[in-house]
Amino acid sequence: MTELQSLLKPFKLKHLTLRNRIMSTSHAPGYAEDGMPKDKYQLYHAEKAKGGIALTSFGGSSSISKDSPLPFNQIDVSDDRVIPYFEQFAERVHGYGAAIMCQITHLGRRGSWDTRDWLPLISPSTNREEMHGAYGKEMEDFDFRRVRRHFGEAAGRVKQGGLDGCELIATAHHLLDAFLSPVVNKRTDKYGGSQENRLRFVIEVIEEIRGVVGSDFILGMKFVANELQEGGLDAIECLRITQALAATGMLDYINVHQGNGDTVRGLQSMLPDMSYDSGAFLYLASAVKSEVDIPVFHSSAIRDLATAARAVAEGHVDMIAMTRAHIADPHLVRKMMEGREDDIRQCVGANYCIDRVGEGHPASCIQNVSTGREGQLPHDVTTAVSRQKVVVVGGGPGGMEAARVAALRGHEVVLFEKEAQLGGQLRLARVLGWRENMGGISRWLDMQVRKLRVDVRTSTAATAELVLAENPDAVIIATGGKPNIPDIPGREYITSSWDILSGAAKPGENVLVYDVTGDTQGLTVADFMSERGSLVEIAAPDQMIGAHMGGTARINFMKRLHERDVIMTPGYYLRSVYLEGNALIAVLREAYSDRDQEREVTQIVAENGVLPSDELYRQLRPASINLGELDHQAFTSLNPQTIVNNEGGKYRLFRIGDAVYSRNIHAAMFDAARLMRGL
Repeated sequence: MTELQSLLKPFKLKHLTLRNRIMSTSHAPGYAEDGMPKDKYQLYHAEKAKGGIALTSFGGSSSISKDSPLPFNQIDVSDDRVIPYFEQFAERVHGYGAAIMCQITHLGRRGSWDTRDWLPLISPSTNREEMHGAYGKEMEDFDFRRVRRHFGEAAGRVKQGGLDGCELIATAHHLLDAFLSPVVNKRTDKYGGSQENRLRFVIEVIEEIRGVVGSDFILGMKFVANELQEGGLDAIECLRITQALAATGMLDYINVHQGNGDTVRGLQSMLPDMSYDSGAFLYLASAVKSEVDIPVFHSSAIRDLATAARAVAEGHVDMIAMTRAHIADPHLVRKMMEGREDDIRQCVGANYCIDRVGEGHPASCIQNVSTGREGQLPHDVTTAVSRQKVVVVGGGPGGMEAARVAALRGHEVVLFEKEAQLGGQLRLARVLGWRENMGGISRWLDMQVRKLRVDVRTSTAATAELVLAENPDAVIIATGGKPNIPDIPGREYITSSWDILSGAAKPGENVLVYDVTGDTQGLTVADFMSERGSLVEIAAPDQMIGAHMGGTARINFMKRLHERDVIMTPGYYLRSVYLEGNALIAVLREAYSDRDQEREVTQIVAENGVLPSDELYRQLRPASINLGELDHQAFTSLNPQTIVNNEGGKYRLFRIGDAVYSRNIHAAMFDAARLMRGL
């Protein structure tokens, strides 16, 4: 705790005393309903307040005007109907002793024109935003007047709603920083050209807001400290702009960020994944702190407490945002204060949360299935009415989560795992050095089940006899799956991705990787083999390689594969394989013209998901009470399973995760969490 003390010191922000130095910055979880922050949104942030955070800021990209897009189910602050929700939100968060703020913006051209009210998007200049493929109408005099007024009115609603402050955003080429950036702003009037001119509209907006909320209300700005973009704002010019903004005397803090939102690669630099070190851009905030006399916050990928504490203790920042760290564990601060750092579930930087939002889904954590579901699946697990004997077979993430939750419920738990270590497929997911963080998921679960005194039996292949000898009340089959080799002529010549990643088979010299799933598994094996010197071509039936991966998670894979000249062949099916001399011939069929091509290679590796490893389940099913049937209504509402299909049955039997069918880590853990809450 000694080295973390700097994080526990209160901080005075204007009239507001923040109880420690840890915050969650405004972001876009996709939880708004009808443009309003209702219960789901509020409970998500209230959980962080309950967990001890000092400040939680919400409403990333909350739109002030009808012509500002509302992507990702964001909040609409353009009219007064939001005020009652703000009031309820403030009461909830204040009730746990935390402060709460809201970010407001006009997204300009950053979005789609054919959503919301189909109003023309606006921009400093008429040019294209690559991410959304959208252009913006060059703003006219009446647009300036209207947008300034809307910013003031929206900030007034934030104040009227009882929130502690309001944050503007000038990053990702929203409208404000679009004026600042020479990449977007090509104007030749008083709003373009020189730095002073490009700052003019931003300062006018700040003046308008101050005219509405007064001088006492807290107003800050999230600002880019380096666009990391050719022709964009570099660190030096961003620092000059920050100094000019601070010198106005109208901002109470600067929240330092970086990157640009024009491309997926730019978005990844804004929201760094596990390919970046924790605190990779802290130096930018430190530079700003040394040059301005107002508080400086930092909001970019601080995933661990040690880095956060150093940032504050050494004076690099005043407040440190641990946003994704709180998505992984909203009770992070409380656990730190209780000396329970080992119980903190650390963010691994998978960006599953961000990429789900990018795909139009609500944010979810890859490993904490309660995040965003606080009203349905609380983070705190309650004790069961009666104690039962639970046997879990399979020590992957789903099996470990089942064992963990069952133990927290007070049950006696035995966990069988045939391998020497727990982890399941996570052992393969972490074989690339830059993806080692994935091991953090299994390390935390392993530690928790052992602390909860689960009887963990590794190197033990569970049989029906072993399971029945435990006289269980419930048996959970979390045995995962086995590689699904494509069912085509010559399949006997195909090597599974598992065999390569586990070391059971050595990478060949000239390899075709056939990726059916289009997710991380196929790109992992291509990266792994090319890193070891194989000449690799990756083919897939999808229209692009890695088509079903999240946008930011895909970037570093593609960067590494391109650097090693991996050939990428989307839109092709593997039809057959045959042996010709010492070579393998792969027959590929192009998806649109049905023309065939052949590849002569030394090895063919397939990634086609898994088939359930359900042999033990089928052996145990006849003697079970429910014959393996799951009551979906009870399952989704966390109620006990009461189906009786076999009056003479001795135990209840269930399958979860890939033992049902091929899915992902989150799905397996969500299965486990819901099932065990009802046990």
